[in-house]
This record gives sequence, C-alpha cells and structure tokens, in this order.
Amino acid sequence: MKILFVLNNFYATGNGLSASARRTVQALRDAGEDVRVLSGPNQDPNGPQPEFLLPKFYFPIFQPIIDAHGYQFASSKKDIIEKAVRWADVVHLEEPFVLEIKTIRIARRLGKPITGTYHLHPENIFCSLAMGWWHGINSLMLKLWRDWVFNHCAFVQCPTQNVYERLQRYHFTSKLKVFSNGLIPDQCIRPAEMPADYLDCERPLKIVYIGRLSVEKDQPTLIEAIRHSAFANRIQLHFAGQGPKAKAYKKMAMKLYEDGLVKYKPVFGFYTRDELREIAAGADLCIHCATIEVEGLSIMEALQQAAVPVIAAGYHTGTSQFALDERSIFPEKDSKVLAAKMDWWLAHPQERWEQGKLYAQSMEQYDIALSAGTLIENFKEAVKTQ
Repeated sequence: MKILFVLNNFYATGNGLSASARRTVQALRDAGEDVRVLSGPNQDPNGPQPEFLLPKFYFPIFQPIIDAHGYQFASSKKDIIEKAVRWADVVHLEEPFVLEIKTIRIARRLGKPITGTYHLHPENIFCSLAMGWWHGINSLMLKLWRDWVFNHCAFVQCPTQNVYERLQRYHFTSKLKVFSNGLIPDQCIRPAEMPADYLDCERPLKIVYIGRLSVEKDQPTLIEAIRHSAFANRIQLHFAGQGPKAKAYKKMAMKLYEDGLVKYKPVFGFYTRDELREIAAGADLCIHCATIEVEGLSIMEALQQAAVPVIAAGYHTGTSQFALDERSIFPEKDSKVLAAKMDWWLAHPQERWEQGKLYAQSMEQYDIALSAGTLIENFKEAVKTQ
C-alpha cells in the first residue's frame, strides 16, 4: 500500500507533532508499507529530505513566533501536491492547515481516500498570541478545521479519549478512532534495585519537567508549587525543553533560588532523546502541567523510564489518562494541590520506587508497532470503501 503523509514540516526538532510523524512513518515502513512524505524542507542541509519536497513558506509578521516553537510552514505548490497524491493509494493528513486543505481538493478530484490524525487543538496556536482562552475564536477555528479538513477524512485518529470526546461535542461526522500515536519501545534504564542513597534524607530531590517552554505547557504552576512545598530546600528543578517562554520561565525559576526558597539552582537545557531517557530515569518525580495537550509524548517517554508523574487534569488535556491513580493527578493550574501531591510522593520514597516500576509496565501497551498496525487496518478499510 502506498501511503502519503502530509505535513508542513516533517523534520522539525523540539516539536511533538513532527516527532510523532517521523516515528509513525518509520513504524509503517518497518511493517512493510511504502510510505512517502509531502512536506517542506529539512533545515539540516546534510539531513534527509521528503520524497515530495515543498519550498518553505515565510509567514508575514508571525514568523518569529513560529521559529520560536521550532516549526515552519511549507508553500502549497499545486504541481508538487498533485504529483504526490497521484502516487498514493491513501492520503494521510497530520495537520489541518492550508497545505492539507489544498491536498484534500486534489485528492477528492483524483478519487483518492483521505485519512487524518488529530494532533493539536486550536488553543495550541492561539496561546502564543495571548488568545488561548478566547472561547469564541478557538471554537470557530475548530469548526473550520472540522468542515474544511477532518470531515473529508474516512477516519480521524484520536490519540486520547479526551480528544474523542471533544470532537464528538463538535459533531465531527468522520469516523473517530481512539488509539495512541505510540511509543518506541525503549528499554527502561532505571536500575532494577533501589540505589543505596535513594532513602538518604539529605540528597537533592530531582523534579523534572520535560516539554516545550510555552504558555500551554504551564511551567509556572510547577515553579509556584515549589513555594508551597515542604521539601523546597531539597528540590532540584530541571526543565528539559526550549520554546518562546524560555527567558521568562528561567527568570521565574531563578527567583526561587534568589529568594532562598531552594538551595539548588534550577537547570534548563535542550537534550537528545538518549539524554532525556537518562534525565527521566534519574528523576524523583516528573511533572506535567500542560493545560492544552492532545496526548503528551514527552511524559509518556518519561514513564517508560519508571518515573512517577504528577499530571494536570483539565478540559483540553488528555494526558492525565496515563496516571495510574489519583495520587498522580492534580487540577490544572492549582499549584497548592500540585505541591501537596508532590510532597506525598517525596515523603514516601519506597512507594515511589515501586510505583515507578508499574508506570514503566503500563507504557508497554502503547508500543508504536501496535499503533502502526491499527493505522494500516484503517488505511485498508479507507481504500476498500473509497
């Protein structure tokens, strides 16, 4: 089966959508499928390029914001899109933007089945423009995506139950299928046995947040929670990621140190995937405060390394479904409850160590090979019923 993946930037780094697309494409190829990509260029001149290469599109006014998120848009050149669509048996859309709208028009004209994955909410975009909580504009955008993109799909992959329920509320008419984007089945590198110093009451407690430094990831709630924590003087904060709010969040976190609330300076950095595994495996807790999140690949990968999470639960975030019990869930933006949940885990190291093993086991059901297999079955159905 010839499968065409369509997205603006297949090679973006530090962007969960692009990372997920790359992994899914590789998993489909590993399963024996012929997959090609219609996308803008890889910014690394020495790296691979998509089979159907579109020129980069420079977005007036907003390009610096787009760059800060580690993303880019592609120009929608009709001749290249048509060549790609003619090649394909099925066209799979990873976004709901102009490129995808133009691809739909050509695919419908050529009689090619269209499918899609719902990767981001309108709020993911409008948060960067200080309009993330404007219900009217976000609701309108989702309705436009529904009518112009997703309702043309034979099926839409919903990575979490939270996404499925939201799309149902907005009366999407395409078939909605709930299954994860999937994880590469990495081995857990945390030691099988508890280290001798794990119960040491003097050692630093490593609190890690892995994720883009942006409004919707809400790192300030974690920073504020430290002010309410009974373990503040032992906590070593570690933020792994980059993004448009990096400068502001670094200043906010350093204020904890300058005020004497913590004795360890917060650490900020951008890391390779292997480095992130090491960081997660060495964490006492991994926190996820995002208020807008379709799935949460970064925290899922941390759980693979037996990290115990505390995850925000909210109306537009599906990540809390990965928590094993209420001890690892707090209401979004509630720094006091977050502090209380962190303190309970930090005060119970033996339970924390054992729970970490359960979290690592719980991630086995999200093997990307299983997700790829589900995609393939749905692609076949879309082709058969076209």
